[in-house]
Amino acid sequence: MIKTVEWKDGKVWLIEQGKLPLIEQYLECSTYQQVATAIETMVVRGAPAIGVTAAFGAALSAMSIETGDKDEFYKEFDIALDVLSATRPTAVNLFWAIERMRDCARRNADLSIGQISEALEQEAILIYEQDLKINKRMGENGAAILDDGDVALTHCNAGALATAGDYGTALGVIKAAHLAGKNISVFADETRPWLQGARLTAWEMMKEDIPVTLICDNMAGHCMKKGMIDKVIVGADRIAANGDAANKIGTYQVAVLADRHNIPFYVTAPLSTIDFSLESGDLIPIEERDPKEVTHIMGAQQIAPDGVEVFNPAFDVTPNDLIAGIITERGIAYAPYRESLEKLRAGG
Repeated sequence: MIKTVEWKDGKVWLIEQGKLPLIEQYLECSTYQQVATAIETMVVRGAPAIGVTAAFGAALSAMSIETGDKDEFYKEFDIALDVLSATRPTAVNLFWAIERMRDCARRNADLSIGQISEALEQEAILIYEQDLKINKRMGENGAAILDDGDVALTHCNAGALATAGDYGTALGVIKAAHLAGKNISVFADETRPWLQGARLTAWEMMKEDIPVTLICDNMAGHCMKKGMIDKVIVGADRIAANGDAANKIGTYQVAVLADRHNIPFYVTAPLSTIDFSLESGDLIPIEERDPKEVTHIMGAQQIAPDGVEVFNPAFDVTPNDLIAGIITERGIAYAPYRESLEKLRAGG
């Protein structure tokens, strides 16, 4: 089992994704500030993983507050939650987890400060455990869309490394089909500028003994035209109420290409990734990141001239009419998504 996030002895341990696949190393975080930095710098990434990590960060903050005054405790706790909230604006699981931790703290207001901290620790552990279970259910639900012999194209990394661990979202579907005995193989877009496909998806698939072929992002259309791709499966960082889905930059063009070549394009995400407060994807905030991610390879080798203007959005939004289905832990939603997603939210 790939362990993305762990809680051990009152500390958060994160596999350092920026160092994969060459170095498998874990980062120890003993303060919520360290957790916030890890999220912001993409030591940990992927919407579900960010949510789980933020929950542990909130628990760490509560444990570190030194006061006997409950009002002061809540004031400092809210400050910590604000810091964690400011790390990544697009991934809605971040805000979902933080609000869940805030609600836990308020719900236990009658307890002592020490007991509130213990309750927050247990809530974070529960979020972690639930994420593992949800991802396995998503994988099993989505495995049915893959036929024996299918080749699935992925973009970015939506595997165990994007979640608490083990299954993942989009790659969880592929893993579940593989474990069910289906002969499934994967084409992985490299996914510039952070190369999550090249570094992480390829690494995960090789760990799982699932055949994987790495391609550059601009090869996807050629592979589709040649009949080399049967399905496209991606994850999401935020899905609007109408089914529009934000995912790693480059996903939209993959969806357009899939539509052109009549290849089904699926999104896989837990219900916590669906932002029912947003009517459409036009309202999803899109994070813009450091230009150096584009001008340099992994922050090291410079590949562009000094001073060049850079536009570096981390995500784009795929309109719902390009999506064949949205795979969740409660089943697969199909168009019209506003109705089908709401039905799954209500219990399936």
